[in-house]
Amino acid sequence: VDHVRELTGYHRVMVYKFHEDEHGEVVAESKRDDLEPYIGLHYPATDIPQASRFLFKQNRVRMIADCRATPVRVIQDENLMQPLCLVGSTLRAPHGCHAQYMANMGSIASLAMAVIINGGEEEGTKNSMKLWGLVVCHHTSPRCIPFPLRYACEFLMQAFGLQLNMELQLASQMSEKHILRTQTLLCDMILRDSPTGIVTQSPSIMDLVKCDGAALYYHGKYWPLGVTPSESQIKDIVEWLLATHGDSTGLSTDSLADAGYPSAASLGDAVCGMAVAYITSRDFLFWFRSHTAKEVKWGGAKHHPEDKD
Repeated sequence: VDHVRELTGYHRVMVYKFHEDEHGEVVAESKRDDLEPYIGLHYPATDIPQASRFLFKQNRVRMIADCRATPVRVIQDENLMQPLCLVGSTLRAPHGCHAQYMANMGSIASLAMAVIINGGEEEGTKNSMKLWGLVVCHHTSPRCIPFPLRYACEFLMQAFGLQLNMELQLASQMSEKHILRTQTLLCDMILRDSPTGIVTQSPSIMDLVKCDGAALYYHGKYWPLGVTPSESQIKDIVEWLLATHGDSTGLSTDSLADAGYPSAASLGDAVCGMAVAYITSRDFLFWFRSHTAKEVKWGGAKHHPEDKD
């Protein structure tokens, strides 16, 4: 953001990351000292519609020189058979709603640049591209930067996307290697000793999944590790699993209450999310996560500290 701000001269430059649910978060910012900070603010997915995200994959730099400028209608020649497409036009006027949105933020001019990474199998094909986020520049007065500078910005975003893609792939590979190594050690423990070794020794099943607690329920006995339900509570969970998910090989939920477990309230905040793997029809591996009260600050509306989402 510092380099982009120095290169373009905009008053504010932000890195805007899309989360899995497609809402956005400002994860980095460089700004003029007197401007209100936006770092850490979250914005709903509807702020950038799917149509706009699709266009960013085609036209990766979008400049608005003055959101207050009066749009000029383009009249198409009657002899043209197909409607005129302005997707690639730099002079294309912003939608009225977006112009008002910018004005509400105190921004008159903007420059938005797409950060593209490899989509991988998540996007359907290995060669597909994914819109990871945007680098967004704001200016409090009209501003138009020339084509060579916009082209330089696009090249910079390509380099940034490649570097980001490499770092994300490396982090994923490191995580996968750690899980595979832990799985191998745990399988070796099971073969050498009784299954209880995977909760009583190191590494344990807690090293496989990011969790607050884990447990083994084996032959009617209970081996807890970390933050877990009591033995009577786990037996009640087992009976519920057998009654409602008896044909399953496992279950994963962010909230036992949302999953329909009737006694979820009795677990308190200590246990909220759960993942379970069936060893046999009566033996189970459990992972638990505690309830997390996290305050998310949403942009675009007045924020009240007492309101949590």
